[in-house]
Amino acid sequence: MKFIHLSDLHIGKRLCEYSLIDDQRYILNQILDIIKAENPGGIIIAGDVYDKSIPSEEAVELFDEFLYELSALPAETFIISGNHDSAERLSFAGRIIDASGIHISHVYDGEVKPYTLYDEFGPVNVYMLPFIKPVHVRRFFPDDEIQSYTDAVDVAIKNMPINKNERNVLVTHQFVTGAVRSESEDISVGGTDNVDARVFEKFDYVALGHIHNPQNIGSERIRYCGTPLKYSVSEASHDKSVTAFELSNNGALKVKTIPLVPLHNLAELKGTYLELTSKSFYSETSYQTDYVHITMTDENDIIDASGKLGVIYKRLIGISYDNARTRKNNIITLDDKVDFKSPLELFEEFYKLQNNSGMSEEQREYMRELIEDVWEAEK
Repeated sequence: MKFIHLSDLHIGKRLCEYSLIDDQRYILNQILDIIKAENPGGIIIAGDVYDKSIPSEEAVELFDEFLYELSALPAETFIISGNHDSAERLSFAGRIIDASGIHISHVYDGEVKPYTLYDEFGPVNVYMLPFIKPVHVRRFFPDDEIQSYTDAVDVAIKNMPINKNERNVLVTHQFVTGAVRSESEDISVGGTDNVDARVFEKFDYVALGHIHNPQNIGSERIRYCGTPLKYSVSEASHDKSVTAFELSNNGALKVKTIPLVPLHNLAELKGTYLELTSKSFYSETSYQTDYVHITMTDENDIIDASGKLGVIYKRLIGISYDNARTRKNNIITLDDKVDFKSPLELFEEFYKLQNNSGMSEEQREYMRELIEDVWEAEK
């Protein structure tokens, strides 16, 4: 049984002031061509369909077009909500369209039943677990000790009717310990959103969403397929692709990636103003049409650099400086190594500066719960 693994479409996303809807329409059409060529039995979209919980009209229209095209294919499609989606809005009318071969996970209610596909080797069970937090799972399993995200996912999986004698696929949207983040992803809430990969032992393949850089966690069996487009400067060096995986007899796994070519690339350039405005530099490249972030190395600021460089680089998304002044003042630019810190870690640093001592465990737990409550209210 062959599957196409997608995630983190983030339909409706903007890159600075630029709408990416045309870029997304272009790449979704390319993905449709890949699906038709690969002829899979199943198509997976592992969360973050939209970039916002209340998507724009054009984002909804584009996803509607994509679903319509998928519904005409013989493959079954499996979609879960991610942390950027509203599970309630995404699953609207899900039970009605289920008969068309488009299966959308409902809001987590403590029960996850599989959809079963068949090939010459027998059944393949697909379990859809949307993005969950400990608070979501505690509601349905009050007698279980659920403190961390690992606890939450572990309890959710233990309550699935998994048949170990059959092939099983899990579709979920979480941050699994060991994954390498990009700057366009949400940083951990309270520092506890890590999920230990050991909870996935029962599955032959775990189709993950949430992390934008395609990568395996421990083995090909647990995989992030990444985003179809570059959504931040930190992703400029990423090679975007579609993941295809095939489960044969006894869960034997084959995985391959199929490259995606964007309508407009995203590039990061570095140099002096004279270098960056040299016709010999930009005329022989696609930088004039790419989304471009520029790091300037001039020692003196260039007056109206954005306006001047924007004449050449039509999709300029930002400018920063890397010179003696910025290094002396410890000014962080996008060219520096990014150290991702959770809200809790940032507050702990602030508390220590204010009080010359660290937080107690009781204070830390109080702040962790407060941050999660605020985060939940903003969704």
